[in-house]
Amino acid sequence: RMRLRSGVFASSCLLVQALGVALFLRGFFPVPVRSVPRREARADPPAEPAPPGPGMVSNWTKIPPPLFKKVVIVLIDALRDDFVFGSKGKQFMPYTTQVVEKGTSYSFIAEAKPPTVTMPRIKALMTGSIPGFIDVVVNLNSPALLDDNLIWQAKTAGKRIIFYGDDTWVKLFPKHFVEYDGTTSFFVSDFTEVDDNVTRHLDRVLKREDWDLLILHYLGLDHIGHMTGPNSPLVGPKLREMDNILKKIHVSLLSKEEASLPNLLVVCGDHGMSETGSHGGSSEGEVHTPLLFISSAFGKRSAPLAQPEHVQQTDLASTLAIGLGLPISRNSVGNLILPVVGGKTMREQLRFVHLNGFQLSRLLQENTPAYEKDPGYEHFKIAEKSHGNWIKLYLEGNNSEVLLNLGKKVLKQYLEALKTLSSSLSKQVAQYDMYSMMVGTVIIMEVLLLLLLSVPKALSKWAEFEVPLSPPLFSLLFYLMCLMLCAVHVIVCTSAESLCYFCSMSWLTAVGVMMLISALMCGILSGIAKIFQNYRLPPKNPVVSSYSWSEIDVLILAGTIGHVLSLGASSFIEEEHQTWYFLINTLCLVLCQELCRNNFLLKECDPQHSTNVKQNFDSIRESSECKNIDIPAASNSKLDKATASSEFIKGSDKWISLATPWIILICCRLLRSLNQTGVQWAHRPDFGHWLTSSEHKSELSFLAAVSLLMIFFLVQRRCSLVSKIAMALGLLGVYSYRAAIGNVVFPWQHGGKDISKGITEARFVYVFILGIVFTGTKDLLKSQVISADSRKKSTGLWEIYSGLVLLAALLFRPHNLPVLVFCLLIQTMMTKYICIPLKFDAAQITIMHYWFGQAFFYFQGNSNGIATVDISAGFVGLDSYVEIPAIFLTAFATYAGPFLWAIHLLCYLSSEVSRNAAAVGHGCFCYALMRSIPVAVYVVLVTGLRYHLFIWSVFSPKLLYEGVHVFITAAVCLFFTAMDQNHSYKVQG
Repeated sequence: RMRLRSGVFASSCLLVQALGVALFLRGFFPVPVRSVPRREARADPPAEPAPPGPGMVSNWTKIPPPLFKKVVIVLIDALRDDFVFGSKGKQFMPYTTQVVEKGTSYSFIAEAKPPTVTMPRIKALMTGSIPGFIDVVVNLNSPALLDDNLIWQAKTAGKRIIFYGDDTWVKLFPKHFVEYDGTTSFFVSDFTEVDDNVTRHLDRVLKREDWDLLILHYLGLDHIGHMTGPNSPLVGPKLREMDNILKKIHVSLLSKEEASLPNLLVVCGDHGMSETGSHGGSSEGEVHTPLLFISSAFGKRSAPLAQPEHVQQTDLASTLAIGLGLPISRNSVGNLILPVVGGKTMREQLRFVHLNGFQLSRLLQENTPAYEKDPGYEHFKIAEKSHGNWIKLYLEGNNSEVLLNLGKKVLKQYLEALKTLSSSLSKQVAQYDMYSMMVGTVIIMEVLLLLLLSVPKALSKWAEFEVPLSPPLFSLLFYLMCLMLCAVHVIVCTSAESLCYFCSMSWLTAVGVMMLISALMCGILSGIAKIFQNYRLPPKNPVVSSYSWSEIDVLILAGTIGHVLSLGASSFIEEEHQTWYFLINTLCLVLCQELCRNNFLLKECDPQHSTNVKQNFDSIRESSECKNIDIPAASNSKLDKATASSEFIKGSDKWISLATPWIILICCRLLRSLNQTGVQWAHRPDFGHWLTSSEHKSELSFLAAVSLLMIFFLVQRRCSLVSKIAMALGLLGVYSYRAAIGNVVFPWQHGGKDISKGITEARFVYVFILGIVFTGTKDLLKSQVISADSRKKSTGLWEIYSGLVLLAALLFRPHNLPVLVFCLLIQTMMTKYICIPLKFDAAQITIMHYWFGQAFFYFQGNSNGIATVDISAGFVGLDSYVEIPAIFLTAFATYAGPFLWAIHLLCYLSSEVSRNAAAVGHGCFCYALMRSIPVAVYVVLVTGLRYHLFIWSVFSPKLLYEGVHVFITAAVCLFFTAMDQNHSYKVQG
């Protein structure tokens, strides 16, 4: 038998659960498998529908010739529809507005599907297909696009393509461009160079004749949005710059035109931007982008433009394919935008829509077994038949009105069929890998059950339990389960029609996972057997088991269950911050009640007990400056609690203690008005928006300076002198960094100072962060390895904590620094004035910390939508995109709230000498359990709701957040376990 501490057990469980979550995510967000390999994609185009009757055959079997000689695509990243069609367009883009209203152009509003991030949107524009949601994650490292796409078709047809702009294109289409110059898209603090690097090639390229397709991808507007938002004063000049570029291209294309074939200029955005300037979600500002086709082939507009018509973003691929005389991409779900080819003859127009309909119906056949019953397919077949009749009349030389009217009718039938086919194909994008999802869910649920069954043992006085390594009862069961699961695996993998990730794993890995599932199942059964065994035996010590539930315990249980149940509703997920704000407010009120009971209802208590406490008062006061003393769960009756702390709080401390819950409530209320989050009220003005507007830079600077000063005073008390100096210089560096990039100003600074990237200042701060963390780690190692000195260990932990606070201060936007101040203030007040007098045990303190951590996640301005992830945090101090640091910094900045509360909990539980040695183990176990419950329930709910209308816009982003949170919690629990190392010797000794 092996003795296992609850911290080690909880960490192991979370690591296994993280494996289950990873497998579930891989099944839920499968890499699309619909694509036909490109070499098969160049099949011969279909001929025109055969006219009825014997001996009549259409002679048009080839792909129609190109409609345009040269095509220029200008993609302006994060171009919202109102930037062109709204008041901003009229003010800052006069040339474009004139072309739209009076020129030879067609204007549309293209709707992008979420996730509205760059790489999936480029894929949608060029392939016409709807990329999988997991492309958000892959967005940071774009692999080559293997699907059939417009760029590949153009290159294969011998067209010469030139590209300048976002290097995502170069990664997606390697070796496709005859000339290219990529700029990095992730360095969001660069507004000007990133666009100048594209424009500098323009004059030279426009004079040349050796190209057919020119693609320009401008990133400056997107970067301005990320850093300062859509209402920033920087947006206007950038739109004016884009307008001048479009004018230059348009004039050049017109001057070079030949009579035979006109040129075409396409202006579009890949996605829009939200009211905060970010993107990724499904708000109107993020999904609506302008789409302009400008060419002398189109007739001049006689009447002023009404509201532009809505089209799908995926429609561009099929429209451009027809325009360039190329086959439509095999996986495209887009429709031909008819006005673009409206100037052609009826026969040509019908040929174009027939090609589009044929391609869509073939895609439907490849993906739907019962495709013949699909209404879109039926409509297409009817239209095809009518088209055959039209061709018969046409070939007979009939030029009457009948031919024209029939042509219009056939065209209408085709458009109706295209619309229906397109929508039914779009719905099929959600192809789930159910087998991988089920295996992941089983692992996650088994871990949760194991944790729940282990609660009594894990939270016992010694926080450890015996694990039987060779249970005689279950050895046979273990092997039987393994065999059964392997048999199921073989059956599923041999009969599965679609590609399954778990089946594609090596047999060794699959058998390993099956053995893990069997072992977990045996552990659960042995736990259940033990519980039944204990019920049958009479209790040896009835006093120990009499645990009375306090109001706090009831609230914790009710709150946890309530929150978990709320995850089944999309509105509750969108507004999850409201749930956490409600829970911590209720917690504060219950704490207030407990404190009042402790301070005012003690007159009837046993006075003798009080005098005993009084004798110990001085020693307690010395050993717990601001720490808690853990009481074993056995002596947990309310009377004991009340009397033990009857004289603990003296004089002013008593009143401060009573006021603490109310002060925390006031802090939380102030924080709520700093950042509006969620979906329903995210557009409402908040204090954060007021501070970040350019008119209030001096107020923001003052607030940032005061916040940094308060952070210093709240953190430095527990650090060594060297760390205090490093902390002060580091915080000064944080302010200098924000001043360098132009967020705040120094009092002596007048006029416009040059805005830099602040790389030197940020690296200056990183040096101090590493210094503080290194000092703390050195103290920890000394306490762990050389001598079991708990004071050294405590100092080491607090120093690591203060290093992380400094990192958070550097990464947070200046208006968010008060969040960090209130976080530190609430932590200090809770530990000193609530946890000590009320003598909470480690489990209760852990759950309170977890709740506050979750609330602070939302106080930062985060939500369950991808748009609120502040990617600019990943580039602080970096002069180019470096993947691992960028991911680490972005994750830390996003989860700073939960992370800082978890590390504070560890510092707090392990820094008390007279605390029960098992406190850190209890804390680690409860933390793991609190993370495990929501993720297990949510995985089941998401599986059930996988065809819900809001699955991609609401439930999927939340699933990604939950997944990342499990990995972060597993890392935190491993740190807990490492810090719990020296307690194990005391326990076993």
